[in-house]
Amino acid sequence: MTIKIILAVIIGGVVGFFVPDSFYAATDVLLTIGLCLLLFFVGIDIGKNKNVMRDIKRSGRLFFLIPLGVAVGSLLGAIGVGFLLGYPINESGAIGSGMGWYTLSSIIIAPYSSELSVLAFLTNVVREVFAIALIPIIAKHIGFIEAIAPSGATAMDTTLPIISRNTNGETAILSFSTGLILSTMVPILVPLFLFK
Repeated sequence: MTIKIILAVIIGGVVGFFVPDSFYAATDVLLTIGLCLLLFFVGIDIGKNKNVMRDIKRSGRLFFLIPLGVAVGSLLGAIGVGFLLGYPINESGAIGSGMGWYTLSSIIIAPYSSELSVLAFLTNVVREVFAIALIPIIAKHIGFIEAIAPSGATAMDTTLPIISRNTNGETAILSFSTGLILSTMVPILVPLFLFK
């Protein structure tokens, strides 16, 4: 599945060179429809688990600790790499605050700096591609809970099917809630880092 997804991205990139500019207006609608269908079928998969509420209650503190750990790790990693590359803490922190949500974080950062906006977009896209490639490996060799971390905010949408397929129902529910919590943090944290 991971290879198919990466191949689809590569083929899409190649096809994008030959598609007329007039087609790009329709891609937004097609992406929204595709994402809605994807989430609908993931919802069906989660719904098959009749013990959803029991699994949420059983997860206990993990319900909040997983998104907190992913957020702290994302920020520390971004700030550490930013320091090595010579970026100020506020700029590298803003990029890390995107948590993989490349569209929103780059839009929030754009008024501050177009260069930083492009960097945030690319960084978070690469994070998602790495997540797609690494989730099956992490789930198999390290653990189900740890497989949620690479996704960041996308753990509730684009990478959720991969997590669901490679883990179990309880982990899929934790993944969805982690992505939801991280997604709500993005519009708060990104401006906090940039606009002191």
